[in-house]
Amino acid sequence: MRLEGKVAIITGSARGLGKATALKFVKEGAKAVVCDVNIDQVNETVAEIKALGGEAIGLKVDVTNRESVQKLIDDTVAAFGKLDIIVNNAGITADSTLLKMKEEDFDKVINVNLKGVFNCAQAAATYMAAHGGGVILSASSVVGLYGNFGQTNYAATKWAVIGMTKTWAKELAKKGIRVNAVAPGFIESPMTEKMPEDVLDGMKNKSPMKALGKAEDVADAYCFLASDEAKYITGTVLSVDGGVVL
Repeated sequence: MRLEGKVAIITGSARGLGKATALKFVKEGAKAVVCDVNIDQVNETVAEIKALGGEAIGLKVDVTNRESVQKLIDDTVAAFGKLDIIVNNAGITADSTLLKMKEEDFDKVINVNLKGVFNCAQAAATYMAAHGGGVILSASSVVGLYGNFGQTNYAATKWAVIGMTKTWAKELAKKGIRVNAVAPGFIESPMTEKMPEDVLDGMKNKSPMKALGKAEDVADAYCFLASDEAKYITGTVLSVDGGVVL
């Protein structure tokens, strides 16, 4: 198993891509810290992991609140004795065109998707730097690389995550910390389940593979980057998009 004995925090892991990542990590031998603002869904995911024979704890965490984030780190170490990996997956959308976007929607997305990643990475890196290293992974997006209609706020955060990833990779390598990002394309999710069939077909047709990705495809990418198979990889952005940007 590729993550045997590792302890991993996955933010925003009550459902969707984060949940798939937590399940993948546990199957590969890691102990998972499932955290989200929705504690009921967190508990459901933890129960699912334990039913599979894995080890996990669930915590309610607000990534925009530094005290909440520090408690996440402290509780993780108290429960499992260490922290090896953090996946900054928590994120939201509040879409609108530039001419219609409300300031509060811009600020809300920046606060979760950008400041939240900063808060979690800084807290995790402080621990890792003092305890021999680790791995920091963050969710970017193809939208961060190429933009998308109606997503000024979201695109700004996902582009910024790439900039922070490359900066932190340079700063933290000497501390034994690798930092990478994953940029998913169009992925099946609870959100896409509610979309009209013609919209889904349009999304599929943008990819040379003519299909949406699955949450497990993104989880596999995170698992690879978290493992020793990627021990000489840092500062990179791995696109998981079915060739949609070609």
